[in-house]
Amino acid sequence: MPPAEPPNRPDLPHRSSRTLVLGGARSGKSAYAERLAHTLAGTESVRYLATSRRDPSDVDWEDRVEQHRVRRPATWTTIETAPGRDLAEQLRSSTDAPVTLVDDLGTWLTVEFDAAGAWDLPRGTLAGEVEELVASVRDYAGDLVLVTPEVGLGVIPETRSGRLFRDEIGALNARLAEVCDRAVLVVAGLTMTLKDLPAANASGTTVPSRTRGQA
Repeated sequence: MPPAEPPNRPDLPHRSSRTLVLGGARSGKSAYAERLAHTLAGTESVRYLATSRRDPSDVDWEDRVEQHRVRRPATWTTIETAPGRDLAEQLRSSTDAPVTLVDDLGTWLTVEFDAAGAWDLPRGTLAGEVEELVASVRDYAGDLVLVTPEVGLGVIPETRSGRLFRDEIGALNARLAEVCDRAVLVVAGLTMTLKDLPAANASGTTVPSRTRGQA
């Protein structure tokens, strides 16, 4: 797996950081996040928190999961959070891995909606779960990379469940961008840095947004 520079940073940060990686479907966001985690970890392992629920009857979905799996180095530790719905708990637990990668928050939100039967309930029904997750990210002490879908740039979904998901993931992304040190948008394999507090603090100036040719 080739290395990737942290966004807008030619060198690795001198302190731990939380990076939010946003992007649409097939944008390259997961591949970019994996390379970033690999770069941050160096020769050490990465803890990979997989949030999707496995479904052997869904061949297309299982193929997507397998594509992600084969890209990961054998030295990485994978933990599936959907069975126990324990992503926030995992982020609060101790780990020997210097870097944790979460992929992704869209499937995490879907699992929570399914478990709560909340697809037909009012917006904000999962406020407690969202607050717990945001707090666990805010308090995380090591290097953390979060992958999340950006779904608010297209047409308004036709179904209520589609609109509900779009609104709730958009609100979650905004909350996480606020508590993360970095936020990166990936479009067509290219990255744009939206936020980089460590770089800004190091230079004493505002860091401009710019693109990088990384998938």
